[in-house]
Amino acid sequence: MNKSKWFFTPVLIWLGLFLIVPMLIVVAMSFMQRDTLGNVVYSFSWEGYKTFWDSLYLGIYWDTIVLSITTTVICLVVSYPLAYYLANSSPRVQNWGLILITIPFWINFLIRTYAWVLLLRTQGVVNSLLIHFGWIDEPLQMLYTKGAVLLGMVYNFVPFMVLPLYVAIEQIDRRLLDAASDLGASRWKAFWHIALPQSKAGIMTGSVLVFVSTAGMFVVTDILGGSKSSMISNIIQAQFLGARNWPFGSALSVIFVLTSLILIVLFSRVMKSRSDRTREGGNA
Repeated sequence: MNKSKWFFTPVLIWLGLFLIVPMLIVVAMSFMQRDTLGNVVYSFSWEGYKTFWDSLYLGIYWDTIVLSITTTVICLVVSYPLAYYLANSSPRVQNWGLILITIPFWINFLIRTYAWVLLLRTQGVVNSLLIHFGWIDEPLQMLYTKGAVLLGMVYNFVPFMVLPLYVAIEQIDRRLLDAASDLGASRWKAFWHIALPQSKAGIMTGSVLVFVSTAGMFVVTDILGGSKSSMISNIIQAQFLGARNWPFGSALSVIFVLTSLILIVLFSRVMKSRSDRTREGGNA
């Protein structure tokens, strides 16, 4: 027992120094004030949280939540069939599939995002092909739109969904699926009552990874959305690096973390409730 405690001590120290302590500093900073020169005034104030309720910031915050949830759902819908196919394929197909999925990680994130600018801009590859084949007469405005931001998010974070799903699906006991088939269950019923509930851990892990990564991402919004699209992460970045309003930026960060935790807990409970109902239905 003592050896296990000593084994986890470096991990706990690391988490304390680089996660808990910085978060406590951010929470404390959110209750401070800012003077006219941008310096932090160490006196208690609710100003940062009051400013958040401005209609401008509420609108941006709502857009962030909607975009993050939409990205997560699209990634799940796209990734689950792919992960299911790979998990049930031959080792050769699995190896090549995993290599293809992880190839984007070999390329710099900014380079991959800027590649979409070349594809989506007015004189880009997509518009040039559409005009060449006579499908459109004038270039479409695809860049610097919310659709471009959504496309960039999905493209960058699909691997974060596929890999946890693949691991979870690969661990499903195939004998249960065979038994369900022998008892007369259709493929869809076997998938719905056996495969899907048993891959819940992968769905949860992938969804959390994609949601948190999307909500905290400001680079994709800057590059593909321009000035027409902003997320709460862009506002936080601007408060710390541009406006020098650290208390307001800290308040936005605290609200963002709390909202994310609430949504993750709610999603976890929904998944648990769905799994319990499926299990009860299967037992019935």
